[in-house]
Amino acid sequence: MTRPLLDVRDLHVIFRIHSQAAMPWTKPRSLYAVNGVNFTLNQGETLGIVGESGSGKSTLARALIGLADATGKAEWIDGKDLIAMSPRQMMKYRSDIQMVFQDPLASLNPRMTVGQIIAEPLITHRPGLRKAEVKERVKAMMEKVGLLPNQINRYPHEFSGGQCQRIGIARALIVEPKLIICDEPVSALDVSIQAQVINLLIRLQRELGLSLIFIAHDLSVVKHISDRVMVLYLGKVMEIASSTDLYSAPQHPYTQALLSAVPVPDPDFDPTNTVVPLHGELPSPFNPPSGCVFRTRCPRAQARCASEVPLLLGNDQQVACHFPGPLTAAEIARARQSEVA
Repeated sequence: MTRPLLDVRDLHVIFRIHSQAAMPWTKPRSLYAVNGVNFTLNQGETLGIVGESGSGKSTLARALIGLADATGKAEWIDGKDLIAMSPRQMMKYRSDIQMVFQDPLASLNPRMTVGQIIAEPLITHRPGLRKAEVKERVKAMMEKVGLLPNQINRYPHEFSGGQCQRIGIARALIVEPKLIICDEPVSALDVSIQAQVINLLIRLQRELGLSLIFIAHDLSVVKHISDRVMVLYLGKVMEIASSTDLYSAPQHPYTQALLSAVPVPDPDFDPTNTVVPLHGELPSPFNPPSGCVFRTRCPRAQARCASEVPLLLGNDQQVACHFPGPLTAAEIARARQSEVA
């Protein structure tokens, strides 16, 4: 077997936060934004990451590129650990790992032209290139992502949201990376523009042999673009499987609840539509539940779930649950009664 492009093991991101009401000498509280995440990413593969707001998706992405302090291990294909690197050592890998951010306009410098924005990584990581060659590469990349080369001297505010996201994608691709991390790249765009950006990413991935980590709330989008999908909840992995297996036969109750919330064209006439309600509020990340962090909202929770942390087990489809499998009709009915109560 070939070595994975990225192998992440026991990754933690912990924020130490002082309460505004606390005295200066009191100890800060610990927030485990990412709590023991494990996964691998193969070359040319797309890994989708889904979960509710606050589940640690964006923090995980920022940890991988050094924008958030983390512990654990993130081994690159050459055997080097990205987490253990200093900022100076990480510079060598910046051109291999690029990121596309959520807000297309806010991620672009309003005082720089589009040409300057796209050229900046190239000038930083390829200092030996002549100005004329840089300009030609920028124009070629603009054409590749669907922008007109004659727009090279315009500013970000002169473009639409979808065009600004294309600029962000061009900036990420200009240094020929091996991995692009997309942090909810289409959530701020209209639905029709979302489809254009997603199809653009799929096409560029095929042409350039890219690997993608794609973070999103929209499970329909994730299904369309991902080879495998990882489900996060309160910083922990609930389930990770191929896109086909996860969408056709989810094993974790939380995954089933997420998938049942995906809108369908006509729920009354869709025989596969079985809504699995989630009762209760998302627990505080400062004080997560003991054992399985999902147990306070799970229709299948038992005494073991409160005392024992479930391990992520399985081969092709890994599940962190003591009692995996499809929910029964009685369990779904009980969940609905809890929601009403």
